[in-house]
Amino acid sequence: MGQINPIVPCINEMIMKREQTAYQTALTYLYGLQKHGIKFGLSKTSNLLKAFGDPHKGQKYIHIAGTNGKGSVAAFVAAILREAGVGRVGLYSSPHLVRFTERFKINDCEMNDKQAVALIEELKCVFNPEDPPTFFEAVTAMALIYFARENTDIAIMEVGMGGRLDATNLITPLVSAITTISMEHQDYLGSRLLDIAGEKAGIIKKRIDVVTGVTQPPVIRLLENVCAKKGASLWRLGRDTRYRTTRSGLHFYGTSHRLKRLQPGLRGRFQSRNAALAITLVERLEEKGFTISDQDIRTGLNNTTWPGRMQIVAREPTILLDGGHNPEAIRALADAIRSGFKFRQMILVIGIMEDKEIGQMLRSIVPLSDYTIYTRPLYSRAAPPERLMSQASSLEKPGESVSVLTDALDRARQIADPRDLIVVCGSLFTVGEALTYFDPETYRPDNLN
Repeated sequence: MGQINPIVPCINEMIMKREQTAYQTALTYLYGLQKHGIKFGLSKTSNLLKAFGDPHKGQKYIHIAGTNGKGSVAAFVAAILREAGVGRVGLYSSPHLVRFTERFKINDCEMNDKQAVALIEELKCVFNPEDPPTFFEAVTAMALIYFARENTDIAIMEVGMGGRLDATNLITPLVSAITTISMEHQDYLGSRLLDIAGEKAGIIKKRIDVVTGVTQPPVIRLLENVCAKKGASLWRLGRDTRYRTTRSGLHFYGTSHRLKRLQPGLRGRFQSRNAALAITLVERLEEKGFTISDQDIRTGLNNTTWPGRMQIVAREPTILLDGGHNPEAIRALADAIRSGFKFRQMILVIGIMEDKEIGQMLRSIVPLSDYTIYTRPLYSRAAPPERLMSQASSLEKPGESVSVLTDALDRARQIADPRDLIVVCGSLFTVGEALTYFDPETYRPDNLN
């Protein structure tokens, strides 16, 4: 055998470093757009897409809005469509847990670093330096350009915030979904539930079917009124399709499918509702010409993964991660823990963003724990652990504050018995950093430092 030229691996390493540097540079620039904050409106995203020939027009989409469950419903639908052999299925979601490129997937494969760099560089060339887009506007344009160039057969687009003026609302979908509606982002969406519902109802298009899992009568009436004005059919989970959950699994009763003993791949009783809503959405796609069998639905649901949502990353002790970041999601997590887990004691590790309803979130989960470690991820908007601990003082539960998340995770494992349950929650940023801690090979973060 000939000797390996020592120059070759050296050159390869140099090339990899250059590519990594290009990726880091591109992402640093893109994240720099966050200083422009959150600005609602469609004009900037529209102008960006015009510069690329409006690639989003003529494409097939599913549009999903809602307070909670958007990502899970999108993941269920994507898995079912892949199982049904629907060619190339795109999925745009936000925020990412660990890597920026998680936001753009085709058939569950992320956009690669080179593609991200090339798209960011192209977009920079058409930005107006006097009035640049926001981070989310630029990223949404990236997604729409990427899916069009990659010839997706259908792309699932998750709304960032609200709906009416969200950058994703430039698409014309085959079907729209509004998962749930509760109080959130009141500084941007309005101080009343119906204000928030009105913003989310803004994704409803003329004669485009809408599926929903909302339960509040006033919100249902609002959606019915908007659909009536737009000539859009509204399909409600609980009226037009139904489901129930028993020990043997999820049972779904729809317009074209009757399915028993389904086993969704995502944990938690609340995921049964998300799975049922996903099947309701899939039934609307069948009316648009998609062929989807009972077995496609059964296998697709079972194979669905969505990291950071009721995800078990270790045993003895059991370590559960969940990215629920508002009161409704934390209540659902607490219910899932009560009904689905057996443990000696529960140790809670919690980090929350400072703009969230911290008091309500703490009241929903801290009483369930035997010991709470208040912490924060490495993110500028994270609330100080001392503030979390102070707001939980009236709950009279033992605990401590640890300023660094990785130290808090070490502390939780140190004091846990093999029969205990460690729950890490409060924010997707908290869970993303925890995933990197527990499984650094699978969840390698973007190194932008």
